[in-house]
Amino acid sequence: MRSENPSGADNQQETATESMLRLDPSWVVGFVDGEGCFCVSIHRNPMVRRTGGWQLHPVFQVSQHESNRDVLEELVSFFGCGRVRGKGPRSTVLVYAVDRLRELEDNVLPFFEQYRLRVKSADFETFATLVRAISRKEHLTPAGFELAVRAAYGMNARGKQRARPIDEVLAGSSETVRQAPFN
Repeated sequence: MRSENPSGADNQQETATESMLRLDPSWVVGFVDGEGCFCVSIHRNPMVRRTGGWQLHPVFQVSQHESNRDVLEELVSFFGCGRVRGKGPRSTVLVYAVDRLRELEDNVLPFFEQYRLRVKSADFETFATLVRAISRKEHLTPAGFELAVRAAYGMNARGKQRARPIDEVLAGSSETVRQAPFN
């Protein structure tokens, strides 16, 4: 005989599991405002000839100590994409990261366009513009690449943590881009 009593063991277990997978959108926005990052990294990649050996890589990520892994795993369920990985071999920090263009466009961007950030709103707006431009391959022209790099360097405290100065990226790409054939 099935009980209508919500305090039964079966009902409690279902409720705990369901609530664990249902994060409140406002909570997610606040959490990302405090612990998240929208960035476009720029890496050397000699296979990418059109941009002079530079590759643009947009990533949305949220970091937490490994003791809070469950929160990051809940973000995987909440957004329906991404993965949790370690920050480094000796780090106790884990990172929830989404770096596939399609997942960023289909899952992450629409969420933060509906539920607005406060602290990281400017970085998000630039990030969203860059993700869409990269998806349309606008960064593969010399002018588009320069615009994308300048925008990426303007994000996250104006690129203070970048390993290379912007002039190095733009100078190296301009020479090669002029020489590279466009198909």
